[in-house]
Amino acid sequence: MATMTPIFPGSTDAAGQRATLGVLGGGQLGRMFVHAAQRLGYFTAVLEPDAQSPAGLVSHHHIQTAYNDPAGLAELAHLCQAITTEFENVPAQVLQTLALTRPVAPGAAVVGIAQNRIEEKAHFTACADVSGVSCAPYAVIETPAQLQAVQADRADLLPGILKTARMGYDGKGQVRVKTAEELAAAWAELGGTACVLEKMLPLTAECSVLVARGWDGQVVSFAPQRNVHVEGILAVTHAYEGNMPPALADRARDAAVSIARHIGYVGVLCVEFFVVDDGSAHGGLVVNEMAPRPHNSGHYTLDACDASQFDLQVYAMAGLPLPQPRQHSPAIMLNLLGDVWFDADGQLQEPDWQSVLSLPGTHLHLYGKSQARAGRKMGHLTITGPDVASVKTVARRAAGLLGLPGLDAI
Repeated sequence: MATMTPIFPGSTDAAGQRATLGVLGGGQLGRMFVHAAQRLGYFTAVLEPDAQSPAGLVSHHHIQTAYNDPAGLAELAHLCQAITTEFENVPAQVLQTLALTRPVAPGAAVVGIAQNRIEEKAHFTACADVSGVSCAPYAVIETPAQLQAVQADRADLLPGILKTARMGYDGKGQVRVKTAEELAAAWAELGGTACVLEKMLPLTAECSVLVARGWDGQVVSFAPQRNVHVEGILAVTHAYEGNMPPALADRARDAAVSIARHIGYVGVLCVEFFVVDDGSAHGGLVVNEMAPRPHNSGHYTLDACDASQFDLQVYAMAGLPLPQPRQHSPAIMLNLLGDVWFDADGQLQEPDWQSVLSLPGTHLHLYGKSQARAGRKMGHLTITGPDVASVKTVARRAAGLLGLPGLDAI
């Protein structure tokens, strides 16, 4: 495996090649990573099959091949001194191959855990004694025999949510079930693929924590952000002091750091939690899932913090010291899906940016995607201000102008 020595921005090697950082994937997370790396003075390379990808359009180099194309991977390794990924579904074997010659963060093993809910839940269970947080009660269903066993012996898991072990995100690959009969029908609907059945818990809130860990084990983190989802997709992120009880926030932050350390993580990791009604004053904490990359819920850090999640992604993979980020402004982030570009009759319309951008403290980020579609992440709007009350006031006005969901939760 390749060893890691710091890669300094603006440096050149003996052959005169500029320090270049690479990313697998060309979506908006890759685009924001590229912007952060370039701002520091690095060259960038993106490997992505889509010729019009958001990240590929702004990078110094765009290698337009499949993620597992040997020639493309060889070119990426030749151009770059270190490599990361912008999404967890890149084949783990690709990361393992690249790591033979280049530092890769995060590594194939930890990305592999995040790709499979069965392995992910096993990891959360294994480190529960250290993290102090467990996942929801669950059972693995990979075979008809396991399905029958759950139906016969695990009635305590119903009502529950059946989730595919792989490729489920933004509410996809998930079916709510109340009875053993519904469970069997849902498993058939999902193609009889490997799944986990999770017990439905009385949720009162959702939150996430962003952690950055370096090659040397140094760890920094952001304060937890409280999230509101609509139909399984993030709609609103609340990022300010008091967004959740301090003791619960501290517990979530400590748990996320423990989870990252337990697997020797390198890079930026997002850990998502449920707050459940357990009869206590502030509720209990249950770990839901983790994303081995920057996360939608952390986009507010671009405007409200002195170092964003993408800055920390660059620092970590390049072997630079990790600054403890400081949030200088309270913030609310509103997710902009393609629905915003359509009127009530389904006709394309341009959002009222004139009115939105006239509001104080608004920061618009569009991802460079050429075609709006319902449910497609097109951008986000972050509102910052001198205090929480003013941020909430502007966020409500902006959400009203754009017809955004989750308004009642602001």
